[in-house]
Amino acid sequence: MTAPWLVGLDVDGTILLQDETMSPGVPEAVARLRDAGHEVTIATGRSWMATRRYVEMLGLTAEYVVCSNGAVTMRRVGDEWERWHIEVFDPAPVLALLRERLPEARYMVELGSGQRLYTEHMDDWTLDAGRQVSFEELAAEPVSRIVVVSPGHDEDDFHRLVADAGLNEVSYAIGWTAWLDIAPQGVDKGTALERVRTELGFERGQVLVAGDGRNDIGMFGWALGLDGRAVAMGQAPDEVKDAAGEVTADVEDGGLATALNTLPAPAQVSAGE
Repeated sequence: MTAPWLVGLDVDGTILLQDETMSPGVPEAVARLRDAGHEVTIATGRSWMATRRYVEMLGLTAEYVVCSNGAVTMRRVGDEWERWHIEVFDPAPVLALLRERLPEARYMVELGSGQRLYTEHMDDWTLDAGRQVSFEELAAEPVSRIVVVSPGHDEDDFHRLVADAGLNEVSYAIGWTAWLDIAPQGVDKGTALERVRTELGFERGQVLVAGDGRNDIGMFGWALGLDGRAVAMGQAPDEVKDAAGEVTADVEDGGLATALNTLPAPAQVSAGE
């Protein structure tokens, strides 16, 4: 019998189009793999609050879901979910460095509990149940992530900022609409998925991940290091494509469904081929 695969999928630009509708063919492809016995889950930079709806929309039955770029892993408990593994760090040194260089930026932190604290409203970020605080309050306790939004700066500006500020002591990703997302050192989607793989007992080589952003490079390296598959979306930046083992079509053209449909179909798995 074909062994089941652990399949980890990015959300924005992979599962979803920019208007937050599903990429063509994705619901059907995910359902096919799920019904075949594969473990299909999500590995996203989004918070759990902004992720759960897609777990439900896709009808995923996965036991674990990776959020916040690997800093938060959720586990299903009956009909509910619990925060199974949380990575946190002291945000104070990083915030001090950033504020010195980006005094006009908007800042948000996510606590280990999942609550979000922010200095000013941020478009495109889920702030439900969040709390607006002073900049000083952001650093009052350990956090699982720092998000910096500075509309006057582009991706190149953020790359220079990271280098100038010496942010090598934390992990960071630069979002496609120009924000900086900072996680604990050595933490990314791949480190969280490895914890899930070990917990569930999936074999080497039986992993497939797909994504389109720089925050997916870590999980690409993880999958390839296990002799698994790492799929970059067609619209991904060149450095993301270079880190992947294969490239599929753009998200608008159903690239994820194309990649997922290359895994064994339900009939093949059930037939023991």
